[in-house]
Amino acid sequence: MKRYLILGIGAVLLWMASAAQADLTIEITRGSDRATPIAIVPFASGGGALPEDVAQVISDDLERSGQFDPLPRNALISQPSSSEGVNYRDWRAVDSDYLVVGEVTPETGGYRIQYELLDVYGESRMLGEYLTNTTGDLRRMAHHISDKIFEAITGVRGAFSTSIAYVTAQGVGDDIRYALYIADADGRNSQEILSSGQPILSPAWSPDGGKLAYVSFESGRPAIYIQNLASSQRVRVTSFEGLNGAPAWSPDGRQLAMTLSKDGQPEIYVLNIGDRSFTRLTNNSAIDTEPSWAPDGRSLVFTSDRSGGPQLYRLDIASGQAERITFTGNYNARGRYSPDGESLFLIHRGSNGYQVARQDLDTDRLVTLTDSRADESPSVAPNGSMVIFATQQGSSGVLGAVSADGRASFRLPSAQGDVREPAWSPFLN
Repeated sequence: MKRYLILGIGAVLLWMASAAQADLTIEITRGSDRATPIAIVPFASGGGALPEDVAQVISDDLERSGQFDPLPRNALISQPSSSEGVNYRDWRAVDSDYLVVGEVTPETGGYRIQYELLDVYGESRMLGEYLTNTTGDLRRMAHHISDKIFEAITGVRGAFSTSIAYVTAQGVGDDIRYALYIADADGRNSQEILSSGQPILSPAWSPDGGKLAYVSFESGRPAIYIQNLASSQRVRVTSFEGLNGAPAWSPDGRQLAMTLSKDGQPEIYVLNIGDRSFTRLTNNSAIDTEPSWAPDGRSLVFTSDRSGGPQLYRLDIASGQAERITFTGNYNARGRYSPDGESLFLIHRGSNGYQVARQDLDTDRLVTLTDSRADESPSVAPNGSMVIFATQQGSSGVLGAVSADGRASFRLPSAQGDVREPAWSPFLN
């Protein structure tokens, strides 16, 4: 079988390490030389020590985006908690374009946060809010602040309050336990969704963020399931002989594209979730797999070897016509649209191995974004700013992320063992 068909299954079956916990850690591997300097002052506390350093969470979020270069804390010349205590000249002296100040005050059952985003050179307040939270979840509040700051400066909605799904493996040899998790976009607050003695593959978020579709081998062969995240209820939607794989939600959430080999060769099908009817979209002697919807829902991109090797094709839903859209190199697979529909992120094989790349759909120009050698399973942030993917770090499988321009990157390894099959959620609020 072709590599692009068995990447997920093959990688999962080769996991041999143990995973002691599912939370992921952040390791910045490359910063952008165009990052905007910003100072984020430790937030004052109106009631003693806090369980989370809100300013540090914000700083980590913004740095991870590749768009910002937070000043080290030892470079902060003062620690005001509001704009009233800010001397803009001092912050210009340390070359900070923006300044974030604030205060956290405990309230019954939760916290209140007051923060401000200041334009240092314009000597003005760009943003100011009072937030209250009765759950005591300071990290969630900090991610919200990061979203607001990111949008106020860049004009692009922040994605720090989103989530990721991923699969881990625990055990050795023939005794491996697989688990499907969701976590915050920074890898924290992980929650187990499913645990199985058989492989789990290809998690895919529904457009409303309320469900996950995935492939499980728990019955002895691959089957596609849909699971409600709030209720944990799930339903098996396919279990045909042969391949059942690569589920992908339509933008309206009413259909699920997938790869089935129930009629012979692997082909692209669409399941109408309402009436459980199937429509076959491709009919070719080649292997057609890995569908992904365009943002407008009018077309799909998929991987096929009909040209002699794996390349990406775009299928018009109305006409049923497919056209090849990748021509750089002899291996391009697992295409994923940017949210604006103007680019494709994919796995491209070059001289250094399998790497995440971006292709502009107007010019067809393809640019490699990563410098690793065994990248798989790219998934795009809902604001299009970052791409998360699976890769190798030494002998372990880890998650990596790279900015859409390739200038910044980070990795999210687990404490022990391997982690694979990432999927970035849609916006959740």
